[in-house]
Amino acid sequence: MTAYQIACSELEAEPRTWLVTGVAGFIGSNLLESLLRLGQRVVGVDDFSTGSPKNLEDVRKLVGADPWKRFDFREGTLIDVGICRDACNYADYVLHEGGFVSVPLSNQDPVGCHHANVNGTLNLLVAARDNRVKRFVHASSRVVYGGSTKVPLKETSTGRATSAYGASKQISEMYVTLFSDLYGMETISLRYFNVFGPRQNQIGGYAAVIAQWIDRCLRGEDCLIHGSGKITRDFCPVANVVQANILAATTRNRHAMGEAFNVGLGSAISLTQLHDLISEEVAAIAGMPIQPAKVGPPREGDLLKSVADIHRITNELGFEPAVDLPAGLAETVRWYASRRKKR
Repeated sequence: MTAYQIACSELEAEPRTWLVTGVAGFIGSNLLESLLRLGQRVVGVDDFSTGSPKNLEDVRKLVGADPWKRFDFREGTLIDVGICRDACNYADYVLHEGGFVSVPLSNQDPVGCHHANVNGTLNLLVAARDNRVKRFVHASSRVVYGGSTKVPLKETSTGRATSAYGASKQISEMYVTLFSDLYGMETISLRYFNVFGPRQNQIGGYAAVIAQWIDRCLRGEDCLIHGSGKITRDFCPVANVVQANILAATTRNRHAMGEAFNVGLGSAISLTQLHDLISEEVAAIAGMPIQPAKVGPPREGDLLKSVADIHRITNELGFEPAVDLPAGLAETVRWYASRRKKR
């Protein structure tokens, strides 16, 4: 059995209580679905600033009535200290997914981004400390590497922030590590690369390009590739992010506390190749012709290459990506195609 299979078996045998912030968002709702399927109790917090009630309704329909009874939802913001304290009460594990998620918007509203990502995280850390939660897992991002051109990207060094969002994640990581060092809290940060999958919003940068292109292909529209199409990214199916969170929350490796780990496939694909794969999946699943991609001007600040080094999370947490890129794309295309049929 893999480390993840062992962790899931142990959780099924002895259910715990999990707090998931940003529970109505893309990653948060996928965590909710998986935890409920494992027989866990889940407290969720979301202010619907980017998450959607539709995501929660989707999960409710997928898991069924009885598992849904184990979900306790609180609408509110992590800027509210009272919400944080109430949500952390009786929680065994905290999976902190909530916050400001847009890089372009963060540069337009750096104060709002700081409040959501830094102040919100700090409020939650204090509440988790005071309520003696067993483990605090923080959703960070590959943006902490800034404009670094070193590939693959290793956890040993971060880069100079290139956005307010990147700065907020760097500061949040510092607080997560500080609470481990200063108060003895068990904390881990997970640096997500380009995550995709069911329930992802089509609005965003490269993290959402898959959702955007699938949506356009299903509409019979063409897709736009910025630059030459040679830009490469590490696109990670959301199921692997769920695995990383559960492993981080349950690992017995004391050396992992206060540390940060990359979460990706550990391999990259060019945007041109990505478009080809999406076209093949849409054609096979939806049975419709795909328009050739158009090429547009490069986007300012785009890095040519980005890929995660996942040796550390593999060696220390037992992470093994269970869903590869083609399988993840097929699942995502099927999800979006099924939603279009229901309209």
